Amino acid sequence: MASTTAFYTGLSALNVNARNLDVIGNNISNVNTTAFKSSRMLFSTQVSRTLSSGSPPGTNTGGSNPNQVGLGVQIAGTQRNFTAGSLSTTGDPRDLAIDGAGFFIVNRAGSQLYTRAGTFRQNNTNDLVTIGGDRVQGFGVDSSFNVVTGVLQDINIPVGIMTLAEATKNIRLGGNLNAGGSVPTHGSLTNFGALGALGTAVPAPGPGNQLETTTRLVDIEDPASAGNALMTAGQTITITGAKKGTQNVADSTYTVTASSTVQDFLAFVNNALNISTTTGNNPDGSTPGAALDPATGVISIVGNTGTTNSIDVKSANVVLGGGVGPASTPFSVATPQTADGESILTSMVAYDSLGTPLTINLRMTLESKQGGNGTTWRYYAESPDNLGVNNMIGTGTLDFDSAGRITGTPTLAVSIDRTGSGAATPMSFEMSFNGPAAGVTALTSQISSLAALSGDGSPLGTLQGFSVGQDGTITGTFSNGLTRTLGQVAVATFTNPEGLVELGGSVYGTAPNSGEALITTPLELGTGKIVGGALELSNVDLSQEFVNLILASTGYSAASRIITTTDQLMQQLLAIGR
Repeated sequence: MASTTAFYTGLSALNVNARNLDVIGNNISNVNTTAFKSSRMLFSTQVSRTLSSGSPPGTNTGGSNPNQVGLGVQIAGTQRNFTAGSLSTTGDPRDLAIDGAGFFIVNRAGSQLYTRAGTFRQNNTNDLVTIGGDRVQGFGVDSSFNVVTGVLQDINIPVGIMTLAEATKNIRLGGNLNAGGSVPTHGSLTNFGALGALGTAVPAPGPGNQLETTTRLVDIEDPASAGNALMTAGQTITITGAKKGTQNVADSTYTVTASSTVQDFLAFVNNALNISTTTGNNPDGSTPGAALDPATGVISIVGNTGTTNSIDVKSANVVLGGGVGPASTPFSVATPQTADGESILTSMVAYDSLGTPLTINLRMTLESKQGGNGTTWRYYAESPDNLGVNNMIGTGTLDFDSAGRITGTPTLAVSIDRTGSGAATPMSFEMSFNGPAAGVTALTSQISSLAALSGDGSPLGTLQGFSVGQDGTITGTFSNGLTRTLGQVAVATFTNPEGLVELGGSVYGTAPNSGEALITTPLELGTGKIVGGALELSNVDLSQEFVNLILASTGYSAASRIITTTDQLMQQLLAIGR
């Protein structure tokens, strides 16, 4: 006799196969969805109607099995396949893919969600966001650009906005100092004068003297106009156009006051002409610096040794201005002696903490030869950007052995005063004369040669681009050539990723059976590596889905035959009763 139960058995099969078609259709529809994970539906039997539970074997019987009739099929559940899809290169550094386990972490209106789709872009505030606007999470950096892990934050990459400068810390030099050059015998000599004091000078010069270092500048007599003062308070003395070796010296100005003395002027000359007065006497016994001969009133300016230290000042280079009349040249200047000795000058650029370029002049002068024990060279480091008393920022000696190799400390510590510039002060850096590939030697040559081979520090630069490394580190590239770490992409793993619930837009949320998210960095705790400029493709296997589609369609058709066959039997039963 036909049974109505068969109708419901067939109906359960229709429902289950229809839902299976939904799952298969969803998989096929998302074959081109970035990082899509396919699902499969699993079937299980419904409860069975038990007609007999069976009997055990007896002495005369062999026992019987249960007698049960199934009541149809049901959906056991769906399973998501989190196997990684293949990677496709895009060339856009904003596109990211995870090669291995893990999920990107995103923030949606304060909720922490997870995705494998790395189609990220920057919004109008330079936050890295998903195509749906969820903010990508990661770790930031401190003031020294070191990644600070532990606290998630929005990843912000301000391309075109972020600026950066870096102070110089090291400069490496290379070249050869001509050990065959001549040892200096004297420095340059320049004379200002002769000058004398007015008869009304207070204090008056001592007996037999024309001037004293304590004589006030306003008490100096004008050589061209007896009885009149050469200068008055409020006027300025400017040294302009002077040279040191072949290099122009930066202009310097001194303002005369009522109490200014000759000694004050001598100190100004030393600073203006960058004369090092701490090196001891020159080989001829003269002392470098400006000095007054009281008996003659002549101001003598002795330069340091070496041709690059030879001072060239003419009368026209010393200008007295600020008075009632036109500017004048108050001093008669003569240079009876120029400096000699092997010497070389090289210039280089360093940068302070604000990225301001600073000029560094380094002069090297052969000081002595020690027979078979090598040579000694004296260095003079100057900077017109030094905001201290003068431009001289360092001097000392370097020794080279008989093979021309530097001995002792191969680096020079230099500091530049940047007071009032807004930059960190002092700006300290090192000049290195040794290096892994090249350095400075002292061998016999025709001429000395010296140059800055490399140096750090940089002027102002703007963030131009970025890249993401395998460990998620975001490295920014600036227009000044610097690179800095801007942050690190964070990833999450789960004990049971199949337990996550899909929220649409390729985004997942936690669920009771997924476990809590374990936040870490790529390549840690079993997570995969980040591939920049690539996207993960869908892991849908079309050939498998088409086979599943045929099976589901066959199952649906077969279930419909159960219903039609049962209906035919019911019709025949009803026909008997007519």
